Amino acid sequence: MLSDKSSSAIIAISDMPRARAFYGGLLGLVAVEEDDEVTVYATGDTHLVVYRSDEAGSNRANAVVFDAAGDIEAIVAALAVKGVTFEHYAMDGIEYRDGIHYAGGMKMVWFKDPDGNIIHINDMPKP
Repeated sequence: MLSDKSSSAIIAISDMPRARAFYGGLLGLVAVEEDDEVTVYATGDTHLVVYRSDEAGSNRANAVVFDAAGDIEAIVAALAVKGVTFEHYAMDGIEYRDGIHYAGGMKMVWFKDPDGNIIHINDMPKP
């Protein structure tokens, strides 16, 4: 029923100007639609919907995941220069260095937006 329909990630935030500075300014996402309560950003073939909510920051799990497509080191370096602090999660069999978690050929990073929403970027080896 929904398998051939497009989907978008959606993130609740508490302050739209602050969210626009983070998602549009710091992350460099391009807004394709915006008003006082919602901003929609283009992200590859999909969209990231950021909306104002009193429940912002209540999610303690990944809010959105991006596929780095082989560019994770460059992405992490660029975000670090802009002041992004990467999370460090201790997991068995996972090596952590320079902000990146390594699991075999997979590379992963996590960081938080101003409301504490967890942004995840992964870089999976090509088959």
